[in-house]
Amino acid sequence: MRHSILNIALAASCLFGLAGQTAMASVDASQYVELKDAVPQVVPGKIEVVELFSYGCGHCYNLEASINPWAAQLPEDVNFVKLPAMFGGIWDVYGQLYLTLATMDAKPEAHHAVFEAIHRGNRLKTPEAMAELLKGQGIEPAKFLATYNSFAVQAKVMDAKKRTAAYQATGVPSLVVDGKYRFGMTNDGAKGLFAVADQLIAQVRAAK
Repeated sequence: MRHSILNIALAASCLFGLAGQTAMASVDASQYVELKDAVPQVVPGKIEVVELFSYGCGHCYNLEASINPWAAQLPEDVNFVKLPAMFGGIWDVYGQLYLTLATMDAKPEAHHAVFEAIHRGNRLKTPEAMAELLKGQGIEPAKFLATYNSFAVQAKVMDAKKRTAAYQATGVPSLVVDGKYRFGMTNDGAKGLFAVADQLIAQVRAAK
């Protein structure tokens, strides 16, 4: 599957089905992939839920309104992590943009502004275009550009690329629970996605 063309590849992979599912007693076996090698978690000792997403994905954009409230009510033993999918090309550009804003501890409104701009036709293909947009969110352009090109963000970009590959993701949005159970949207949309996540979280917790 190619990941280089935003309008075609990005939209198609948002709906790309996950294959190779294995059985698990409490979850429909058609709804997830169990990775052979679990990916190390960001915060050891907690049940990690990773959302693989991209600013350029329309389904990720639509999911924002429901996944953020869902993540906010997760129990204390669950750590929710947003990870930009790094498939190359524009995916990596948007991934670096997200990691820059995360490093700057930008407000949710800034992320929403990026989603809105991209899905209204402003592709934000250059750091300068990003800085111009974010100026309206109170982010000083010079500071944004310095952070975007910083060693700290470059290191996070490399880590995101490694994690994307380790999760063997084929499309977004996808969730990964406990570093090894990966799944995407179901026929029930966000409701089904969260139902699978909740079941897996409960199962992982019971096994600890």
